[in-house]
Amino acid sequence: MKILVAYDGSAASNRALNLAIDKAKANGARVYVVTSMSKGTQSQLHDIQETEKKLDEIKKMLQDQNISADTALLIRGVEPGEDVVEFAKENEIDEIFVAIRKRSRVEKMILGSTAQYVILNAHCPVITVK
Repeated sequence: MKILVAYDGSAASNRALNLAIDKAKANGARVYVVTSMSKGTQSQLHDIQETEKKLDEIKKMLQDQNISADTALLIRGVEPGEDVVEFAKENEIDEIFVAIRKRSRVEKMILGSTAQYVILNAHCPVITVK
């Protein structure tokens, strides 16, 4: 079994990661922790380095718990929801864990919703975590 966690560093994505860890332990699953950035400009270099550092810490933590793990920072010029769905297809993921947060209708309309995109377009089950 392969589990993907769409990770953005929020408290909710940390809760999603913890649930994925529990499921991975119970099922002997491999966990992929993925962060997506729309762009990787020079001005974002510090953010990219910090994100890579955090993903390395997560990978080590998972491996210390005897969980097979991979991490990825995706910078492919598309929206995060598209990145997550495409990564899931490319890697034949069986289940996706994604954090959600309450947004107004206007915020969703203007900013979009990564979780909503993943829920509607993923080829596999999606677990949402508040």
